Amino acid sequence: GKQIKERGRRAEQIARNPSRYKVCEGCSSIVVVRARICPNCHAYRFNEDRETIIDQARELGARPQQSVLWDDLEE
Repeated sequence: GKQIKERGRRAEQIARNPSRYKVCEGCSSIVVVRARICPNCHAYRFNEDRETIIDQARELGARPQQSVLWDDLEE
């Protein structure tokens, strides 16, 4: 549906600009490269490998969201 389409669009944006992002080694979330800790799981180890970021973006973009984001908690 609409959510999958939006996630796909965001995934492609990340895949086109992998140097702006990194993958959390704790929960596999994609975060901005300047993040010190993961906003989802608070881990502080990241993978900045370009191919890993692109693969993870495309994988996450192809399926429904499974984690809770801060936006989801705000009323």
